[in-house]
Amino acid sequence: MPVRSIRRWKSVALTVSAVLVGLTAPALTASPAAATTTSYDSTYYKNAVGKTGTSLKSSLHTIISSQTKISYSAVWNALKVTDQDPNNSSNVILLYSGVSRSKSLNGGDVGDWNREHVWAKSHGDFGEVTGPGTDLHHLRPADVTVNSIRGNLDFDNGGSAVSGGGGSLKDSDSFEPRDADKGDVARMILYMAVRYDGGDGFADLEPNEQVNNGSNPYIGKLSVLKEWNDEDPPSAFEENRNQVIYDTYQHNRNPFIDHPEWVDAIW
Repeated sequence: MPVRSIRRWKSVALTVSAVLVGLTAPALTASPAAATTTSYDSTYYKNAVGKTGTSLKSSLHTIISSQTKISYSAVWNALKVTDQDPNNSSNVILLYSGVSRSKSLNGGDVGDWNREHVWAKSHGDFGEVTGPGTDLHHLRPADVTVNSIRGNLDFDNGGSAVSGGGGSLKDSDSFEPRDADKGDVARMILYMAVRYDGGDGFADLEPNEQVNNGSNPYIGKLSVLKEWNDEDPPSAFEENRNQVIYDTYQHNRNPFIDHPEWVDAIW
């Protein structure tokens, strides 16, 4: 795993006396994602470092679009490696629930795990085709039942507890992952938005501020995803996953795991 030198800062909360009667202080928000340097900055990311906005997004698209694509059937075995439980090599860690489950229980029955498209495959109608439908940077093992409950819902805060979802919530038009997966989900969604821009025969995937996006090539809500990226920084598990995909399978990286601050630099 590359050496990461991370400089994290925390915003300082200042208490200011209200001058006007009835003035209320704004709600505190998550601190911005940490500024980060990686061993890939002078090589893999050299044409992106120092840029912002559309220029950064365009540069990252060019960089990460150079990848090896795998078939949908090959995703099964790949996930057994990328999402291996670091404490039990016979198991994988499931997205949303956080459960450690046997690698052999991949399938479609209750109690099995299957392949969750974090960017729902109906949002842009790319299905399971090689390309966005098989991109490991947004495919994760998930409990069959929890995966079905999430369906193709957009991401937002709020709802009722999902049975077996590890603290995830759901309402009629959105899904909220458990806290430990919120940043992961945000960075996977935003990777897809940069990687698939409509120039390679697939839909131009973009985050927006809506829910109920249906089959349109959008997923919301962007403002919430940005908050999740700040609140839940990349974990060792997520960083290792990014490295395995780069080294062994697709040979491209999710730049928002390496540089979570690039989310705010673009959006």
